[in-house]
Amino acid sequence: MLTRKTESLAGIIIALIFLASCQKIAYKDKTGITDDPIDYVWDTSTVVQVTLNGTSITIDPAVAEINGSKLTITEAGTYNITGSLTDGQIVVNSKDESSVRLILNGVNITCSNSAPLYIKDSQKTIINLASGTDNYLTDGAIYSTTDEPKSALFSNSNLTIFGSGALTVTGKYKDGISTDDGLLIKSGTISVTAADDGIRGKDCVIIKSGKITVVSKGDGIKSSNTEDPLLGYVTIDSALVNITATSGDGINAKTNLSIGDGSFTIICGGGAGSIATGGPGPGGTSATGYTGTISEKGMKATNNIVITKGTFIINSADDAIHSKAGSVTINGGTFTLSTEDDGIHAPAAITFNGGNITITKCYEGVESSLITVNTGDINVFSVDDAFNATKGSATESNDGSWLYIKGGNITINASTGDGLDSNGSVAMTAGTVIVQGPQSAPEVGFDINGTFNVSGGLVIGSGPNSGNMIEGLSTTTSQYGIKATITSTLAASTLFHIQDASGNELITFKPVRSCYYIVYSSPLLLSGSTYFICTGGSSTGTMTNGIYVGGTYSGGTAKKNFTVSSKVTNVSF
Repeated sequence: MLTRKTESLAGIIIALIFLASCQKIAYKDKTGITDDPIDYVWDTSTVVQVTLNGTSITIDPAVAEINGSKLTITEAGTYNITGSLTDGQIVVNSKDESSVRLILNGVNITCSNSAPLYIKDSQKTIINLASGTDNYLTDGAIYSTTDEPKSALFSNSNLTIFGSGALTVTGKYKDGISTDDGLLIKSGTISVTAADDGIRGKDCVIIKSGKITVVSKGDGIKSSNTEDPLLGYVTIDSALVNITATSGDGINAKTNLSIGDGSFTIICGGGAGSIATGGPGPGGTSATGYTGTISEKGMKATNNIVITKGTFIINSADDAIHSKAGSVTINGGTFTLSTEDDGIHAPAAITFNGGNITITKCYEGVESSLITVNTGDINVFSVDDAFNATKGSATESNDGSWLYIKGGNITINASTGDGLDSNGSVAMTAGTVIVQGPQSAPEVGFDINGTFNVSGGLVIGSGPNSGNMIEGLSTTTSQYGIKATITSTLAASTLFHIQDASGNELITFKPVRSCYYIVYSSPLLLSGSTYFICTGGSSTGTMTNGIYVGGTYSGGTAKKNFTVSSKVTNVSF
């Protein structure tokens, strides 16, 4: 039996649950678009047949208005549309509470002075791309009105596109496909060419599946609502997406961007350009980063970006993956990124929970105030800093930034910048970090303003003679490490080898540039044990990212022996 007190508590809980459910309903209503199964089925006996005859239109039954080559649909229902209009238009202007469904069944509409398909008013419009059909919408470069419509396929209300057919949209005026509410692409093969943005849903863009190709001067896929924090998002469950944005972003979300899966090929601003500094990767970039005046990023969101998995090939003049004010989380996927600026940038946080990420060209590789690598394979070829934990301002004091390495494999190749850079601190508990340091002073392999503490994993890195700028692990580290300096430098591609007193190999490392020092830390280094350093020679092992695994090292020259007596042992030879 409930007491008066528990009854009161139960009432509060019920009220809270009710309020929460109302908030969910409001959120659903606010986004304005749903993936409702009833949208994709209809009564075939009530379908209205619309035939486009070049310069005229017939309809059966006569439930819509025809004025020459212009059809205005004023009632909810399902309309099966076939044929062509050489210079005409279909307008949806329905006050009904039910949806308008348009079956594009082999349609080709050109409108010289407006949108060939203009959804002026409708509770919701659903476009079905009939199986086995190709459908075309083409507008003119000059519209007779300047307010709206604004694209070849334009809707003032929620729009859903689905089906196994194809739709080709050519937007000569501004956008290709545009809505002032939400846009849901359930399926279909959709190709868009646009003078401005390719596909825009003001409140949201939701892509469940499909094959989407966009060639645009502006942004490729965009959600543009800046007035409501619950709107302005892009969500892609799984799709095959190809975007070429000549003067804009590939995907641009004004709030959040979420990608579940798919295959993405994105080129923005003509791509990363040609090598200018003799950079380390398969190509290179300028020595100063992106110098353009407009945003030409691969994938961008104002707030948060979350990627679950997929395949991503991004070649952008500006940042490849960019959050303006939030975070980037990568849970999996395969990434090949090439950019004139940052590979992955987010001011709040960047988190790697998996994935295979290769940044083949960039100015800076991974930049955020908080970088966490839980697992994953990350390879960065950069002109400037490869990993840069920073709160945004260049400083030689600790700004509170953090780089946490808790697993995974990080390989860094920085030609003229720091390899592992933190304006704050670095804490490593597991994983592998390989740093191919820069070619000359004042840059270094490791540049840590705070502490660099290692309690597990493997660290190996090289750098040039940068005087008192040279850094290794902090003396507060819990795992043993060494900093070896080489009087006459070690030539590029000359092996650096450490073995114990019994001849067992700890590490065989091949630097890609001549180096003055090498930093090394591993659980294999034991207090009180003596080790030997050799240079040159060869290994029959398999080299991956500069480290040889397996095989036998031979032919080197013994340079120095040392005994581990403190957390960081300094060795010179």
